[in-house]
Amino acid sequence: MDLMWVSFYSLGLMLAAMALIYFARFKVKNKVLSTVLTIAAYLSLIISGLLMIVVLGGSSHA
Repeated sequence: MDLMWVSFYSLGLMLAAMALIYFARFKVKNKVLSTVLTIAAYLSLIISGLLMIVVLGGSSHA
C-alpha cells in the first residue's frame, strides 16, 4: 500500500516538472527566473525517476 503512495508522489512530481518547464520556456520572460524554474523542474524529474526505481523494485516482504 505504501508503494502506491510513493508512485502517486512520483507521478505528481513528473506533472510538476512538466508544468515548470512549460512556464519556464513559454511564459516567463525573465532569464534568471526561467533558469531557476528549469533547474527545479529537472530536479523534480530526477527525484521522481528515483522514486519510480523504488516502486518498480517492489516490496521486500512476502
